[in-house]
Amino acid sequence: MQLAFTEDELAFRDELRAFFRREIPADIRERHRHLHELSKTDYVTVQRILNGAGLAVPHWPAEWGGRDWSAVRHHIWHHEMQLASVPEPLTFNANMIGPVLAEFGSPELKARFLPATANLDIWWCQGFSEPDAGSDLASLRTVAVRDGDHYVVNGQKTWTTAAQSADWMFCLVRTDPTAAKKQAGISMLLFPMDSPGVTIRPIELIDGGFEVNEVFLENVRVPADQLVGQENHGWSYAKFLLGNERTGIAAIGQTKVRLELAKEYAAQTGLGTGTLLDDPAFAARIADLDNELLALELVQLRVAASSSDGAPNPVSSILKLRGTELQQAVTELLVDIAGPAAVARVGETDDWARRTIAGYLNYRKTSIYGGSNEVQRTIIASTILGL
Repeated sequence: MQLAFTEDELAFRDELRAFFRREIPADIRERHRHLHELSKTDYVTVQRILNGAGLAVPHWPAEWGGRDWSAVRHHIWHHEMQLASVPEPLTFNANMIGPVLAEFGSPELKARFLPATANLDIWWCQGFSEPDAGSDLASLRTVAVRDGDHYVVNGQKTWTTAAQSADWMFCLVRTDPTAAKKQAGISMLLFPMDSPGVTIRPIELIDGGFEVNEVFLENVRVPADQLVGQENHGWSYAKFLLGNERTGIAAIGQTKVRLELAKEYAAQTGLGTGTLLDDPAFAARIADLDNELLALELVQLRVAASSSDGAPNPVSSILKLRGTELQQAVTELLVDIAGPAAVARVGETDDWARRTIAGYLNYRKTSIYGGSNEVQRTIIASTILGL
């Protein structure tokens, strides 16, 4: 295949590159590049700028803010956004509930929620996983019982990312406990997080952060017109949503930026009469990661170029597998550069050094979410290699 961009694609890339660096506040991009935690206001600010320029949800239907781009142009948009250290549109909005509502929502739900979802006027969270229903999501036990014009919801969700920031939840509930197949009795409901009966309990993670939460639902009353699609068809909507969730999970552009950051830090780290960057073994490690990223980027271009018919490409499993491995490799590299300073107390070392260990610990998750890497290896073996 031809791996070079056309002249039109290069012009499109340059236009996006200039926009991201000109219009997105430099302080937000710089903090994002240096692994600082961003505020809710930062994410809202960026997404509203992108949405105002038609760049927040280009994969949505044109009626709701999408753009009629080729798969290659979508790749360029995503890659350049990462290279510019622009915080990406909130995935719960842009890649999860937005496409579901656009595909399955009633006209009333679309009109009510899609513009606000694209503009991040509503911050969504995902109420899927439960204590005994994570990987086996179809075993969820949160129930919703119809009571007149409402559903009454009782149950518990866990590992709910950013629930503490969310305004609304899209939630899977069991509406028919007698269904012959457990997948058949599930529905999707929408409700605000300040509804009576909703309790959020943060979960402290290994990196010391509170990214995820437990959410308890006790007699939460949800208007029946906030049901997505048809009752007991939620499993189909969930599968559609999870397919969108895996979009761009390789994060090649972001990993490139972090590798460049590693080079900068290494150039500031003394070793003998020079710097860590002068060490042959360290330089070889950097070169290996550069080469691996280039190889994976070529795979990503292959996937983009072959996606015109909309059919899933099994090669995307390679992107997920290798992309997350490289994300973890670069976070480990940053910790090695920081050395003992990575675990020093506040005030005893540079702030960047302490952030490296938090990033390293947090990124252990990447080989698990979006379909674990063990699952991806099985897909590669069966679908690509025919084993």
